[in-house]
Amino acid sequence: MSFLDRRFHVRWSTLTPERVIPELTEALGLAELAITDVCRQDRGRMDFDTVFLGYERALEPLSEAWGLVGHLDAVCNNDALRTAYNAMLPKVSDFFTRLTLNDSIWDLFITYERTEEAKKLTGIQRRFMEETMTEFRQNGAELPQPKKERLAELQAELALATQKYSENVLDSTNAWELIISDPERLRGLPDVVKDAAQAEAAAKGLSTPETPAWRLTLKAPSMFPVLEHAEDDALRREVWTASGTIGRNAPYDNTDLVWKILRLRHEKATLLGHAHFPDLILQQRMAKTGATARGFITDLHARIAKPFAGETRALQEFRAEATGTPPQPLEPWETAFWSERQRKALYDFDAEELRPYFPIDGVLGGMFRLCEKLFGLIINERDSVFVEPGHEPPADLPSAEDGGPVEVWHPEVKFYEIRDADGTHLGSFYADWHPRDSKRGGAWMNYLKTGHPDRAGQPRTPHLGLMCGNMTPSTPGQPSLLTHDEVETVFHEFGHLLHHLLGNVEIKSLNGVNVAWDFVELPSQLMENFCWERESLDFFARHHQTREPIPPRLYKKMLAARNYQSALATMRQLSLGKLDLDLHLTSPHPQGRTLDEVAEDILEGYLMPLKTRPPTMARRFTHLFADPTGYAAGYYSYKWAEVLEADAFSRFKADGVLSEKVGRDYRERLLSRGNSADPAQLFRDFMGRDPDSEALLRRSGLA
Repeated sequence: MSFLDRRFHVRWSTLTPERVIPELTEALGLAELAITDVCRQDRGRMDFDTVFLGYERALEPLSEAWGLVGHLDAVCNNDALRTAYNAMLPKVSDFFTRLTLNDSIWDLFITYERTEEAKKLTGIQRRFMEETMTEFRQNGAELPQPKKERLAELQAELALATQKYSENVLDSTNAWELIISDPERLRGLPDVVKDAAQAEAAAKGLSTPETPAWRLTLKAPSMFPVLEHAEDDALRREVWTASGTIGRNAPYDNTDLVWKILRLRHEKATLLGHAHFPDLILQQRMAKTGATARGFITDLHARIAKPFAGETRALQEFRAEATGTPPQPLEPWETAFWSERQRKALYDFDAEELRPYFPIDGVLGGMFRLCEKLFGLIINERDSVFVEPGHEPPADLPSAEDGGPVEVWHPEVKFYEIRDADGTHLGSFYADWHPRDSKRGGAWMNYLKTGHPDRAGQPRTPHLGLMCGNMTPSTPGQPSLLTHDEVETVFHEFGHLLHHLLGNVEIKSLNGVNVAWDFVELPSQLMENFCWERESLDFFARHHQTREPIPPRLYKKMLAARNYQSALATMRQLSLGKLDLDLHLTSPHPQGRTLDEVAEDILEGYLMPLKTRPPTMARRFTHLFADPTGYAAGYYSYKWAEVLEADAFSRFKADGVLSEKVGRDYRERLLSRGNSADPAQLFRDFMGRDPDSEALLRRSGLA
């Protein structure tokens, strides 16, 4: 068996597509039996361990196995795996949906809740019982049977619709390429981007030393530099136009799927007694209601509307002066290009000047050393080996358990261990940083196993996680050199990973990143601050050839330009949050109106006026529509958590950016505590007070 092998080190070479259906079918059967055993226990002898922890333990093998399948679908997508995944998706979704609708489980929970032991529970045990009971109630445990059946059907439909949406985004992204043979068209592009484009073409057999060619794609490291730097207006227009086809053109059109997903979510919410999906989803989050989340968005919008208009006008005037034309709205393929030009003019700063200081190995190594100092950790890379799926590793290769190399799912993937200062193994993680056709876009953190601290009769078990991205790749003769934005992304995902790996809660379901969705971004976004402070930058920002740190003059320019167009950047995030909330707050019945028209009405006053109206990104907004829930009705969380982390980082600023005292306090009071208490209380435990709502605006220069 492979997917059901629960050893800590995953044998990725054994996880082949043909094993998915039989082994996940077996896992489902074992989970059913385990749940049945929990429900059949003697009601006179039950206790917290046999009821709630018994329920948790019953689900672990299936959850871990399905997590492996989902992860491979994200990083090693192929036709065989996709077919197997889609065959099991409705069955697994149905199983988890029916758990909260299972009368036997609910009767067990209710019966135990009424016992004297349950009434005396305190601390983490009481929180787990209350969180579990609330989750069951919110997911239909008290519905009449006909409504339970419909709810299960809705969840199955949502699982299939969101998976198809995700596949359409990946396939339509991969469907486009542009082969350039005239190097003059690439004028203005950084050399590292041109080298990567030439390497892409060579890998496809389209470029030779005698007849060089360059391959552009819609993957982020290729597309964004073109829009920011290419002097050829027609090239930028062609790439921008192509980006608008993602999830939009047949056979990958997501339009109908967006409406379908919205309808299914709305029906689910009303079935469960709520007016709309946000009120359903936000009950156990900090915002609590859709109205509160929307109020948060509109309040921030009102605060920055004036500087937003000012920055828009300034960009139009800058372009007008540079081109000798009257000020007017820009084309969408011009905004990034002219913004970069304006940044250079205002601050004498070109973000590409920073790239040589961010070789990815140096960034990772320095980030690890920084976290070792702040949080009292030891982080080391272990040898790894890639074995072709379906093949056996060399017979003389020691196993990972015996100190041999750790298997990975792709040759570029690396594996690390994280230990406490006393050598205790806290967890391990994989890192997979570069784009490929079989891998979904964006950057993300996930976990494969959740461990637990020492507890009665059970030694500590380590966590296992991963972080992935689509960063600028290396080229022959040159390492992967990251942009500063990409460096922030690396720190962001490692912040999530630390939240998981440092979790020290004895109940797994409350450990690590299993927290309120609008709190989960605090640790990730707080880590981004270390990409701006001189003391922390010196840990990882070193020239890839000379090992020199960023020169003072360049650092000063970088810092001066930090809040350039901060209102525009903030408004973009608010627009995405508002699009998300408003699509879910209203009954999803277009009544003859197109998706683009609906989105345009929602975002009135939130978007920079442009000559050409861009198609809505709802068709490729995977945060919202590539998962039955995901960030749906929760995209506001990024800004919500940014308010929290901007304030939380002020403790580091006040005591010293590299303060070990604050770092240890942050680890102990927030990072390690998962969902063991209300997130507002965890924030107060670290800061000694409630959040300062002005902290973010002050940092952004918008207060």
